[in-house]
Amino acid sequence: MFKSMTGFGRGEYHDKDHRFTVEIRAVNHRFNDIVIKIPKNLAALEDRARKSIAGTLARGRIDVVVTADDYLERQRKVRVDKGLASGYFQAVKDVADACGLDIQAVSAYDIAKFPEVLKVEETSEDLETLWPKLAEAIDKAVANLMEMRIAEGENIHRDLTARIAKIRELGIAIATRAPAIVEAYRERLRERCREILSEVNATPDEARLLQEVAIMADRTNITEELVRLDSHLDQFTQAMNGDAAVGRKLDFILQELNREANTIGSKANDMVAGALMVELKSEIEKVREQIQNIE
Repeated sequence: MFKSMTGFGRGEYHDKDHRFTVEIRAVNHRFNDIVIKIPKNLAALEDRARKSIAGTLARGRIDVVVTADDYLERQRKVRVDKGLASGYFQAVKDVADACGLDIQAVSAYDIAKFPEVLKVEETSEDLETLWPKLAEAIDKAVANLMEMRIAEGENIHRDLTARIAKIRELGIAIATRAPAIVEAYRERLRERCREILSEVNATPDEARLLQEVAIMADRTNITEELVRLDSHLDQFTQAMNGDAAVGRKLDFILQELNREANTIGSKANDMVAGALMVELKSEIEKVREQIQNIE
């Protein structure tokens, strides 16, 4: 299926205890680059989320934002770091002794106010319980993103189909013009010879003239290039209608198309054929721009 690399998808899951929201944005990229922003308490699920997304999205720069809310009344407990508290007390006592102060003025409340002496801890949730909920939100976001990708991919497919047909028409026009290129060269060569030989009252050697024309015709023969061009267009069309991710394959075929077009342009030394080649290469460039957005 023909898919674009750009799109946006949003998915949610919520029940009486939790609410998960996943937003996915995708743009063009040569590889599959997935960047996930996820709450710290769910960091252990990041790898699962990445694998789940990569199973469907084969290529692109994919930014994922996960937000989570819970409505549970968590059990909390306060933990006392007794070793740290004792260390603080001893340090205060040392300061008091050095300054000749009364250590009796220091209370337990004073020690408890020092950093890290008291810590509030929450009971953590089972990630295995949370994963199915998060996975459902991810699946919904990916499905919405894919819907947008496929819709844009269909538009690109229609545009590329029309442009490939145009390139094929231009190739046929150039092939039709090819015999006229040789004939025009023969006429130019004959006229030039007549101009030069008329000064000495001589006539052109037709055998030599035909030999020169034959050499030129061989040098400017573009039959092989046109056949390969047509073959590459067939391969391009076949790849477009395949089911797998075809962006890289299309890019490779397009490079071959461009190579053949350059060779044809260098051989077809003719104003009409040159104008057709300019238009053909312009269409190839437009195709190249479009396939940069294909998965």
